[in-house]
Amino acid sequence: MSVPFVRVRDVTKRYGTHTALMALSLDVGLAESVVVLGPSGCGKTTLLRLLAGLEVPHQGEIWLAGRQVAEPGRNLVPPHERRIGFVFQDLALWPHLTVREHLTFVMGSVRVPKSQRPQQTRETLGLVRIERLAHRYPHELSGGEQQRVALARALVGRPRLLLLDEPFSSLDPDLRATLRSELSRLRRALELTMIYVTHDREDAAVLADRIVMMREGQIQSIAQDSRPR
Repeated sequence: MSVPFVRVRDVTKRYGTHTALMALSLDVGLAESVVVLGPSGCGKTTLLRLLAGLEVPHQGEIWLAGRQVAEPGRNLVPPHERRIGFVFQDLALWPHLTVREHLTFVMGSVRVPKSQRPQQTRETLGLVRIERLAHRYPHELSGGEQQRVALARALVGRPRLLLLDEPFSSLDPDLRATLRSELSRLRRALELTMIYVTHDREDAAVLADRIVMMREGQIQSIAQDSRPR
């Protein structure tokens, strides 16, 4: 690997007396897809939240695109300046906003010029294939449609890094397989760097360039995917 796009160095994170991550180090290359596998409570989500700037480490450093973004006890770069898209496990859609308004809100947060927002909205809705849903509210959408909206919201700000926290865990196997393939297509088309957290080995088999196994706040192993590309 050349200079890593994501660099996590000796990061420890605690919640009270519980150590969620212990001296964890991980490098992720530009446009690489890393799937993080492990049981509940092993620190997978904490890792994503630290990368996104939603938590700060107690020890260690976090670098993105050659820039240090966090050090012990504080963020050096706020979340909205990191150019990260995040799909949460519970999706966290806002019930009072339409699909289009979700995207507009995010573009305002990351300071996309107003003149560019209509085009970026159209392009993103098309990429995720939900143009017809633009004026609907979350309660009017199926589970699969809500997943696509959450993905569109994560992509509309043109992120460099996409973080996903078990986004398809609540879906039936057929829909999960469909969206997994869609995500793989989008990642390659947009040349995104991606870190995908899951406990499902089929997700890893389809999406990973490398598979990181975690347990009790530490990395147990890292395996290169051997499928032909």
